[in-house]
Amino acid sequence: MNRTLLSLYYLCSYLIVGGLVLLLFPKEGLRVLLSNGDYGNIMPRFAGMLMAGLGMSIFGIVRARAEALYPRTLMIRAFFLICIVVFYAMTHDPFFLVLLAVVGFGFAWTGIGYLTERK
Repeated sequence: MNRTLLSLYYLCSYLIVGGLVLLLFPKEGLRVLLSNGDYGNIMPRFAGMLMAGLGMSIFGIVRARAEALYPRTLMIRAFFLICIVVFYAMTHDPFFLVLLAVVGFGFAWTGIGYLTERK
């Protein structure tokens, strides 16, 4: 499960880094992510808090090498991808296309790794 594990490092990295950026620098973080929407000051910080917390949870899975939970990360990201597509359809904010690319890349990487490495 080396490739799958490596893909989960990518997952926890973008969640923690992205979450902390949105938490501490919401306007700059949204600008870097190409957002054209106005989400106020608190919602991006709240989203950042949730992202960083989720990233820390994923880091716990990686550190414990809890292989039984790897497929669950795929199911959760599939749900996220569906939601991101719906949010983009509702807002047409390029922010959601950037998120779709970041999350989609990690989903594909983990999925391919998991399918090729599972026993």
